[in-house]
Amino acid sequence: MVIKKAAFVTSLERYGNYPGIGLPEIAVAGKSNVGKSSMINKLCMRNKLAKVSATPGKTRLLNVFRINEDFHLVDLPGYGFAKVSKAEQLRWSNMMEGYFADSGLLCHVLHLVDLRHDPTGEDRGMNEFLRATGIPFTVIATKADKLSRAQRQKQVLAICRSLQVQPWEVIPFSSEDGTGMDKVLEVFDKACAEFAEEENENEEM
Repeated sequence: MVIKKAAFVTSLERYGNYPGIGLPEIAVAGKSNVGKSSMINKLCMRNKLAKVSATPGKTRLLNVFRINEDFHLVDLPGYGFAKVSKAEQLRWSNMMEGYFADSGLLCHVLHLVDLRHDPTGEDRGMNEFLRATGIPFTVIATKADKLSRAQRQKQVLAICRSLQVQPWEVIPFSSEDGTGMDKVLEVFDKACAEFAEEENENEEM
């Protein structure tokens, strides 16, 4: 896939009807400051499409982006950020759970973890949730440019042990030098194709 067109659609406090709804949705999940917005900007070759902040916890809504008129990319609020009230943390959690429960268009989740560190308890919790619900997902290990090739390999193995995935199922990614971009775009292609195939099968039943 080549992303030729990307546009911000809307921000939602609760998942529901929005302009252009009906396309397949690919969600981006990860802890605060893991690099979700930076990844979106790099993939779309747009520096300011998704707002990037050095302050963790900046994404507090469901942010929807339309890609190539083919699918919607849904940036979820970052989890695991302690410097907000318990009530705010609960609101974010309910927002994400509501999205996963209510979207009938979700076809894949990009689960972002920081390649420099072992997955956190929250990362493992998200992984377990995705497995329990049967939602297809891909682990994206961000900030790959911060490590040497040998360090990357070592950390990928640590991620695999923690999240019960195979090394070839983890995509090291860098929003700085573009590492992993082609593989993430392949995930988009495959997810959209599988969504279309499933839709066709449902129509034939």
